[in-house]
Amino acid sequence: MLVKKFDYSVTTVSALFVLNNLINFFISPQIGKAVNRFGERKVLSLEYGSLIVIFLVYAFSESKVLVGIMYILDHIFFNFALAIRTFFQKMADPGDIAPSMAVGFTINHIAAVILPVFGGILWIYNYKIPFIMGSALSLISFVFVQMIDREVVK
Repeated sequence: MLVKKFDYSVTTVSALFVLNNLINFFISPQIGKAVNRFGERKVLSLEYGSLIVIFLVYAFSESKVLVGIMYILDHIFFNFALAIRTFFQKMADPGDIAPSMAVGFTINHIAAVILPVFGGILWIYNYKIPFIMGSALSLISFVFVQMIDREVVK
């Protein structure tokens, strides 16, 4: 979208990529501290709530600058997903962690191959559809995250 709709150059996309990595280098440790301080549910709620807004901005914004900012925020909030792993490690039986993580890894890879194909087909009809669907999936994730217990007792 940045290239096709907003005519971002290779140089601009490369600069955004470098800026993302630089920002995330400093912010990622703070995200880990936020998980420890506020808990997985709050951090994941912030992630999915933010993704709802980010995807809707992608779908409906006409501002080249605003979508560039959303691109950076998208990558920052992507790192909040580490809270899923920390929650799983707190609640799972230690013997179940490795096989469960392997299955999750496999499912994520299958989804990473299949979903872009469907997203690309939908993009042909209207580029907004994949972003609206992403926002809807983020809303569903937001609802499910509210079911995380406040404290896991082992």
